[in-house]
Amino acid sequence: DRTACWFRIAGKGWTCVLKTCALEESEQPRDFDVGSDKEPSRWRRPGFESPRHRQSPDGKWEVFVKNHDLHLRNRKSGNEVPLSRGGTEAFEWSDRVFWSPDGSKLVALRTRGGGKRRIHMVQSSPGDQLQPKLLSRKYRKPGDKIPLTRPHLFDVTSGRQIPVSDKLFSNPWRMKEVRWAADGGHFTFRYNQRGHQVLRLIRVEASSGSARAVIEETGPTFIDYAYKQFLFYLDKTSELVWMSERDGWNHLYLLDAKSGAVKNQVTRGEWVVRGVDRVDAESRRIWFRASGIDADEDPYHVHQCRIGFDGTGLVRLSDGDGTHRIRYSPGGRYLVDTWSRVDLPEQAVVRSSETGQRVCALEKADIGDLKKTGWQRPERFVAKARDGKTDIWGVIYRPSTFDKDVKYPVIEKIYAGPHGSFVPKSFRAWHDVQSLAELGFIVVQIDGMGTSNRSKAFHDVCHKNLGDSGFPDRILWMRAAANDRPWMDLSRVGIYGGSAGGQSALRGMLAHGDFYKVAVSVCGCHDNRMDKIWWNELWMGWPIGPHYAEQSNVTQAHRLKGDLLLIVGELDTNVDPASTMQVVNALVKADRDFEMLVMPGSGHGIGGPYGVRRRRDFFVRNLWNAEPRREGN
Repeated sequence: DRTACWFRIAGKGWTCVLKTCALEESEQPRDFDVGSDKEPSRWRRPGFESPRHRQSPDGKWEVFVKNHDLHLRNRKSGNEVPLSRGGTEAFEWSDRVFWSPDGSKLVALRTRGGGKRRIHMVQSSPGDQLQPKLLSRKYRKPGDKIPLTRPHLFDVTSGRQIPVSDKLFSNPWRMKEVRWAADGGHFTFRYNQRGHQVLRLIRVEASSGSARAVIEETGPTFIDYAYKQFLFYLDKTSELVWMSERDGWNHLYLLDAKSGAVKNQVTRGEWVVRGVDRVDAESRRIWFRASGIDADEDPYHVHQCRIGFDGTGLVRLSDGDGTHRIRYSPGGRYLVDTWSRVDLPEQAVVRSSETGQRVCALEKADIGDLKKTGWQRPERFVAKARDGKTDIWGVIYRPSTFDKDVKYPVIEKIYAGPHGSFVPKSFRAWHDVQSLAELGFIVVQIDGMGTSNRSKAFHDVCHKNLGDSGFPDRILWMRAAANDRPWMDLSRVGIYGGSAGGQSALRGMLAHGDFYKVAVSVCGCHDNRMDKIWWNELWMGWPIGPHYAEQSNVTQAHRLKGDLLLIVGELDTNVDPASTMQVVNALVKADRDFEMLVMPGSGHGIGGPYGVRRRRDFFVRNLWNAEPRREGN
């Protein structure tokens, strides 16, 4: 029913607000029926890539591979025409090709094979047999030989290849999004160079094969190709909408599609675009998500906005000191804005998607019953970073039995992966860290320098420097918080995390053992040469340099002091379990005491309730000097 809005909100269950908007009769819209059940077609994002087919658009020709070469077959006569010659097994053609709109030309991809590294794991306790099983899987690591894919242009009518120089794309990490122009005069593709310091949009002329870079992004650190990319083709006006951090903040630009010249910067300021929701080529407007756009708010709060292609007419579509998510009505005239903060429960309003003005209030969550349980509201806290200027944001959790006259050990849950920011921003009745707090701890979460969703300079701290993990900022933050919170006992600080967080948890003990006294490290990628190639080369760079070894927890294991528990699943397919075992080997050689839990049959994680209980017990024993208590004991 398009005249009603259904939603679920904390403490209320499912609620239906009719089009009368009875909560705010003075702001009733004349017509809350938003029309079509489908989103306007102009808001649908054009495909990045031309379709890949074996058959030509007119159905006359079919592409196939024979004897390692690419061939054409006339589907009516059966005649075959070779397109390439001298193929070998080492260079593989794909028979799914990109045809020009008129079918006169095609682009085919040819790939040189990469290395064939595999990792091996022993499943010690399989469910279907007594004896262990040896398992293996493909798994490329930093520095490995990777597949190299390049485009090749063919003239179908003459059966000849049109040479295209690969000077601009000779060392691809990834080459993707081949896209033919509507008139078939050229095609484009996006090229990300290995090492992630060069990103190009390349245009190839169909008649000559000449290639040039329409857009080129370069940088001395890294270009975040995996998380901060957006490209939108505006074919009618020969323009592009492009995302870039070239001015130090993640923003949108309007470019000339032929020359790549910047026509104007669409968004600007000391804040970041978090993502694009809609582009309307007819009205020349963009709907997007932003963080840091309110100087007085937490810079990670997400707000929804709209702006014109020319950078004018910025409209805020959400309002309120919190992080927002929205859902558009089917016709797009209205939106439901639901927002909250880690310390403020959800509320929802209907707004105009044109002006952002509130049409009517929907509901506010009632947490009265939650408070009666002794629930402690998470506390937001901000302190200065190592540079003395930048704000570092985090959250403090207290037990429901909190007593301000008790001095509590402090535990940090860490995840310093550069691909995001990880401190919760929205309201939840129960955060997973609260289960630790209930055992008599103050638990904190912090986004230090090197994590994402702030300025480029903030993010760049991680470049070739994952061992940093923002620890200088984290330690300063906890000391600042403890200055006027005497119940935070910084003589007893623990830390835990999994995966990249497991790497950081142990790193905290090795590099900052005077501050962190206890650590639980789960499935850590302890040496960045041992972990998956794409994630580690993006942040640590390529070729592999000495910094990889210098920041390895294996090479630094001899520095351990304090209490350490390592947990690893024997069948972890995300992070090679050998990464943890190599740390164990180094700790044994250095004669360092530690505890270890290997979870049979488990993958990437703590291993379920048993692993969770062992982590809790470890912190209780080593930070409260108490033996773990179990039901029945």
